Amino acid sequence: MASMLAHTIRNCPVNSFWAANLTARSLSSTSQLQAQVQPKTKKTLSKTGVKNVVLVEGVRTPFLLSGTAYNDLMPHDLARAAFQGLLTRTSLPRDAVDYIIYGTVIQEVKTSNVAREAALGAGFSEKTPAHTVTMACISSNQAMTTGVGLIASGQCDTVVAGGVEFMSDVPIRHSRKMRKTLLSLNKAKTISQRLALLGKLRLDFFAPELPAVAEFSTSETMGHSADRLAAAFGVTRLEQDEFALRSHTLAKKAQDAGLLSDVIKFKVPGRDTVTADNGIRPSSMEQMGKLKAAFVKPHGTVTAANSSFLTDGASAVLLMSEEKALAMGYKPKAYLRDFVYVSQDPKDQLLLGPTYGTPKVLEKSGLTMADIDVFEFHEAFAGQIIANMKAMDSDWFAQTYIGRKSKVGAPPMEKFNNWGGSLSLGHPFGATGCRLVTTAANRMIKEGGQYAVVAACAAGGLGHAMIVEAYPQ
Repeated sequence: MASMLAHTIRNCPVNSFWAANLTARSLSSTSQLQAQVQPKTKKTLSKTGVKNVVLVEGVRTPFLLSGTAYNDLMPHDLARAAFQGLLTRTSLPRDAVDYIIYGTVIQEVKTSNVAREAALGAGFSEKTPAHTVTMACISSNQAMTTGVGLIASGQCDTVVAGGVEFMSDVPIRHSRKMRKTLLSLNKAKTISQRLALLGKLRLDFFAPELPAVAEFSTSETMGHSADRLAAAFGVTRLEQDEFALRSHTLAKKAQDAGLLSDVIKFKVPGRDTVTADNGIRPSSMEQMGKLKAAFVKPHGTVTAANSSFLTDGASAVLLMSEEKALAMGYKPKAYLRDFVYVSQDPKDQLLLGPTYGTPKVLEKSGLTMADIDVFEFHEAFAGQIIANMKAMDSDWFAQTYIGRKSKVGAPPMEKFNNWGGSLSLGHPFGATGCRLVTTAANRMIKEGGQYAVVAACAAGGLGHAMIVEAYPQ
């Protein structure tokens, strides 16, 4: 794989793309970000005989570093807050929702169907069904597209979707030996049987079993895979740090300008009200350069500064058929159009979901990269993003791995993640997808674009891409 990807690097124009454009050209001024202009007139992607599905509104709790203000909560608390924020912002009657779908990755065993528990806590009708989905980092993407399918097929008119992740208190299990012993103790009927089982206990039985941080199929951590991917595509430490700094700088600008309007206030029980993401921390290249490799030691290029961080947070979106939204007096933000899911080799191409998904969804919708005004890609690692850019800009990679005659091309940086991304805003695994879609819609309203591409990679070599079309303003 490495030797083949070396061919990609040699044939992929790098120029000063990352050094100059990542910092100067793409750092839009606050006034530019705040300017609200009318979208350019292009063809619509409406299809005859298919219901238009619209995004009415999207909200999220502030995304916080794990172990901070949300430390004493549970996942359904954050999910409930997101639901309540959505209800408050939209004034949606609680019994008007036909179905609720929520995504999560590391499940709390007490609330395995967190969608239902959070919905009940938020005051939705007990008559409204709810289910929880999991698809790694694209879990809320799956929640949304499942909702799109329910509406497009006529099964529902109104769906609430979203996702939550709570890394401050992940389930830690007893060892398997201890679990077997405890289960056997529960079945033992006599004291002698119980004493016999207790006599078999050994010291190693008490070693806890932490949630897996490695891919089950490859036994490799995602960070290690990201480091290998960066090396294979010739992505330098400098390039990664520059991109991470860009993400934090743009996020800070957007936050200060009030552009992250999807963030709702959340009164944490026993604590102060949380109003903003707390992981946005613009640094300097000098400070970032001092950090050591986090995964491939000592010579790796992926560090804590150019990786997304463990995050607590929840998101929620209101999806409707266009007819229903207008009948209820709503003005939608965007149409949710074509989408695709992709999968590839989980070892060498674990994080290349956007490279495979973007050309596929563009072809499906009849669009080209030139038609896209806004790009919102999930930033798992800076090296992952840059590797995807180089792969997308390589004819050889397109021909060899994707089966295309030519490259799709890399997104222009002036259109790419202009309000920050997962590196700076945070990445609650189950919630990020809704943030991407809501941000894409909000950016098109502010910037006057008509089409956005949302794309993300996920564990298992999975990926997702979607076309979002601005609603006429």
